[in-house]
Amino acid sequence: MEGLRKSNSKLLSVVLSILAFLWVFPFLFVLINFAKSGTVYNLGDFWDIPKEFSIGENIEYINDRISIYISFFNSLFYGVAGSVLSIIIAALAAYGVTKLNIKGKFYWFLLIYSGTVFPFQMYLVPIYRAYVKTGLYDTQFGMILFYAAISIPFCTFVLRNFFQATSNSLSEAAKIDGASDFQIFYKIYLPMSKAPIAALFLFQFSFIWNDLLFGLTFSKSVGVRPIMPNLSALAGTGGAIGNVPAMLLACLVASIPTVFIYSVLNKHLEKGFVMTSK
Repeated sequence: MEGLRKSNSKLLSVVLSILAFLWVFPFLFVLINFAKSGTVYNLGDFWDIPKEFSIGENIEYINDRISIYISFFNSLFYGVAGSVLSIIIAALAAYGVTKLNIKGKFYWFLLIYSGTVFPFQMYLVPIYRAYVKTGLYDTQFGMILFYAAISIPFCTFVLRNFFQATSNSLSEAAKIDGASDFQIFYKIYLPMSKAPIAALFLFQFSFIWNDLLFGLTFSKSVGVRPIMPNLSALAGTGGAIGNVPAMLLACLVASIPTVFIYSVLNKHLEKGFVMTSK
């Protein structure tokens, strides 16, 4: 029996090592090739370590074709504003349907959560037409409004689970001391939900940052478009064929915010999972 366990453990280690290699392989490819020039990349081997770095040349190549800096800050703005706005509204809604005396709490929650029942692609045409009629199309406010609205149902679901697991004795004691419902929410429940809020911010920011479909549909100008649609435009202008290292560099730059936010919020992530799954 012990020999069988050891063999199973070795087999599992081999399988996990193979999977880890397959996961890391594309990243290694990017690190080795993003600093090469287009000519060196096309004439050399994929795994040749570059002797000369052409990062400046690649950045110039990118800037000649897309406004990566503007779109970078657009996505950063949308990710932060959309995530924060959706979490604030969802926290208020979750607190209302769990701790306040409201008739039909569960049905109000179902109404909010029904936004996740249908595929997001179903919203494209009606929202596009509404945006064109109301003047929200191709505006930063329209992009933030959409990203916040589409994130609210999931955030409400997570925070509702968290608030339901907390004891009502805290709010009852605060009410005896004369605290209002909003004060109880703001001073007691909101600080307690720091871990699930951190996890939600990471998820929603990553979703908004990596979005391609809605960014292409609801924006067209340089000053409004997020970064992912611009990266797809870089590939469409011959970037993926004419200068692969420049495309790799652009993708590497685009991955920086999500990696940074994950590294900052990582300590809250596992705790947030545990607390919201109870």
